[in-house]
Amino acid sequence: MRIVEADGDTLGRMFAGAVEQTFQTELGVADPPLTDYLATLLMRFVRSEAVFQLRDPHGRPLEEVTAMALEAAERTARPRRDAYRHIGDFTLFWTGLYPDALKKLRGKDRADALLDYADEGRKSYLRAADCPVAKAPDEEAPVLRRLGEQFEMCCYGLGIVKQVWGDPPLAGEAA
Repeated sequence: MRIVEADGDTLGRMFAGAVEQTFQTELGVADPPLTDYLATLLMRFVRSEAVFQLRDPHGRPLEEVTAMALEAAERTARPRRDAYRHIGDFTLFWTGLYPDALKKLRGKDRADALLDYADEGRKSYLRAADCPVAKAPDEEAPVLRRLGEQFEMCCYGLGIVKQVWGDPPLAGEAA
């Protein structure tokens, strides 16, 4: 794999283009709010702090979906939605882009050993969509609902996106 030097804007455009191309051309899904969400998710999760942003009451990052779900259940209103959305994002990220890592994430010595990440992701997005919010109208809920309802398709699409960016051209090199 070649190293590409890129700023955040360039990387964001690459993710947006790869997601849009994959979902519209390969999967026949023309849903700009959904593809924008997925591109933004990829951009956010470039930083490992964002992947492990949920924390326990002592400030330690939660690395297992089981612990994240317990934390989400303890929260109220908007923080609850954020926690459930993060669980959906976390499971979509690993299941769609790095399915080989699931064996380690769900290792026999881990709380997630028997967890079905796709099922948890689907349910978490649907729970997030159903969480009440103070502001009206709720513009996030429809996208979160579609993510839950189409979780497997989104995983599949992200797998294709990963193949697209697998060997990007070097800076200044023709694609």
